[in-house]
Amino acid sequence: MTQARRTATEPRRQPKQERSRERIDAILSTTMKLIGEKGIDAVTMKEVGMLAGGPIATVYHYFPNKSAILAMLYERFSEISRARLADIIADVREAKDVIVAADRLLDDYLSRVAGDPAIQDLQNAIQADKALKNLDIAETRRQARMFCDHVIGLIEPPKHEQFERIVLLIFQLAGGVVRLALAEGEAESRRTIEDYRSIIHTQLRLFL
Repeated sequence: MTQARRTATEPRRQPKQERSRERIDAILSTTMKLIGEKGIDAVTMKEVGMLAGGPIATVYHYFPNKSAILAMLYERFSEISRARLADIIADVREAKDVIVAADRLLDDYLSRVAGDPAIQDLQNAIQADKALKNLDIAETRRQARMFCDHVIGLIEPPKHEQFERIVLLIFQLAGGVVRLALAEGEAESRRTIEDYRSIIHTQLRLFL
C-alpha cells in the first residue's frame, strides 16, 4: 500500500490522553449511529462533529476525512472479530473440531452483520473504497493465518500450503456470501448460507 493510501485512511494523531480517547470514541459512536440511521453516503463530517458534541474542527483534528473514520471503525470491528475467532478456535483439539469451528465462525459473522444495519453499510463501504478494501484483504489474511496456525498441526505436512490457500479463500469469500444472503429473501438467504457451508465442509474434509 502506498504512503498516500496509508495517510488517507489513518487518523491524524493517535490519542494519548483519556480526554482525547473519549473524543475519538464519541466521534466513532456518533458516526456508527448515523450510518445505521441514514447510510454512509449521507453522513458528513460536519454532522458528526455537531452530534459528537464539538465543532467540525474537532473531527478534523483527529481524522483527515471520512475514510479515516471508517478505517478506525473497521479496525475496531476487526479487533472484536479476532477475539471471537480466538475463542472459537481455542476449542479445536482434533480434526472433527475444525469443521465445527468453521461453522461457528460463519454463523457468528452472519449474526453480527445481520444484526446491525450500520455494520452492513460499513462492510459495503469498505468494498467500495480501494484503500479500505486493501485493509480488508490484509485483515482477512491475518484472521486466516490465526485459524491456520491453530489447526495446522492436525493437517498432514505435505498438505499445509494448499490448506492455507483454501482457508484464505474461505475467509475472503465469506464476506461476499453474507452480503448476498442479506440482500435476498429469507428462504433464499438460508439456502445461500447452507450452500456455502456445504462448500466449506467439502473443502476442509479434503485435508482432515
